[in-house]
Amino acid sequence: MKCSICPRKCGAERTETVGNGVCAMPEPPVLARAALHMWEEPPISGTRGSGTVFFSGCSLKCVFCQNDEISHGNFGKPITVERLREIFFELIAQGAHNINLVNPTHFSHAIAKALAEPLPVPVVWNSGGYDEVNTLRALEGKVQIYMPDLKYLDSAAAERYSGAPDYPEKAAAAIKEMVRQTGPYELDGEGLLKKGVLIRHLILPGRVKEAKAVMDFVAEQFPPHTVLFSLMSQYVPCGRASEYPEINRRARNSEIRAAEAYFSALNLDGFTQELLSATEGFIPDFDLTGV
Repeated sequence: MKCSICPRKCGAERTETVGNGVCAMPEPPVLARAALHMWEEPPISGTRGSGTVFFSGCSLKCVFCQNDEISHGNFGKPITVERLREIFFELIAQGAHNINLVNPTHFSHAIAKALAEPLPVPVVWNSGGYDEVNTLRALEGKVQIYMPDLKYLDSAAAERYSGAPDYPEKAAAAIKEMVRQTGPYELDGEGLLKKGVLIRHLILPGRVKEAKAVMDFVAEQFPPHTVLFSLMSQYVPCGRASEYPEINRRARNSEIRAAEAYFSALNLDGFTQELLSATEGFIPDFDLTGV
């Protein structure tokens, strides 16, 4: 396939065994882990856990990625579309409230096939936000919950830390398409998310101004009670963060408190994290569990 799935539109020839594109992945899906996960936001994890499926490779080049081993190191195991669907049902049998597709963008073609028939639980599209609108439209009706990052609204920061100066415009357009598809979020009687969009933003060290700009964007673009917002304080320097001194530290408590105060002032529906979340212990083991 000549790939144009993500905003890179690199046109790479992805074959059964070779991936020459920005994501460095072949055409079949490559997985690093599939297991229940208890550390997502409450309406995603619930009491039994979210059925997380971690895909390898990535079209973003975030220098601080906590999943660097699989996103840029490309660790993982190629599987068939049929096996991918089997994994979905194995997780459902374990009690998963939903099927949570982590970093799925570059495998959207395979995922669409695996979801040709509906699942008995909601499907969560858990992406970095760097999604192509046309790709998302091909998933309409197959995905009930979108959980994108909104990492930056500053193109210079997006280029420096993720190698994607067009990230702000692409992510903004993608999120608007996600909201168009799902409409306002809905919770069931147990407080679990049935459908809707949950936007995430990770507070980077020294970038509280960026966090505030992202929250302003969400407040201005979407009417009250349309989307959920998750302000994340779990940043730990990972990947190549040591090469960027300004982000080679955890966010200070004062920075986190300032961002959380702004979140509260805007009265956004959503969540903040406990400070103890900023540990490497919340990064799962990528050991092919469940694959």
